[in-house]
Order: sequence, then C-alpha cells, then structure tokens
Amino acid sequence: MKKISYYLIGVLAIASMTSCASGYVVRERPAAVIYSRPAPASREYVWIGGDWVWTGGRYQWHEGRWERPRPGNSWREGYWQNSRRGYKWHPGHWQRH
Repeated sequence: MKKISYYLIGVLAIASMTSCASGYVVRERPAAVIYSRPAPASREYVWIGGDWVWTGGRYQWHEGRWERPRPGNSWREGYWQNSRRGYKWHPGHWQRH
C-alpha cells in the first residue's frame, strides 16, 4: 500500500509540474520579432517558425530554423491566446495528418 501511495504522489507531482510549465500567462504579449529567414539547405526543408520560451521569469524569443519534414506530419506554427488573465503562448509542433 505504501508503494502505491508513493507512486501516486510522484505521478501527481510530475503532472502538476508539466501542466504549469506550459501555462505561463503575461499581461502584455511581447512585441513581434522581425528577422531575416536564412536560405534553406535544399527545397526539401520546411520552415519552423520562431518560438517563445519561458526563461528567467519571462518569455524569450528563439529564432526559427529549417528542418526536414517528418513523414506523415505537418508543422503547426505557435500562437498567442488571449484570455481574461492575459496572453499565453502555445508552442509550434508537428501534427499528424
């Protein structure tokens, strides 16, 4: 019984940390970032747009990059969601077709 209790406590602790990690809300959305997109290595590559990452108590910009496409997937760009609490960043990700 003790092992099960420790296991459940561990699972709940991990779940609470992961749910908070992607849920940072700010009052004002950071200013749009403008930069030059470098040329791709070849026509096969897909542009992965820049991403906002929560670091040091604020969102920081990470520039985009070219990547080989993943078979059966397409890239979905990240976006800001506005709510009564403020703005929350939803990172880009590969999405199955």
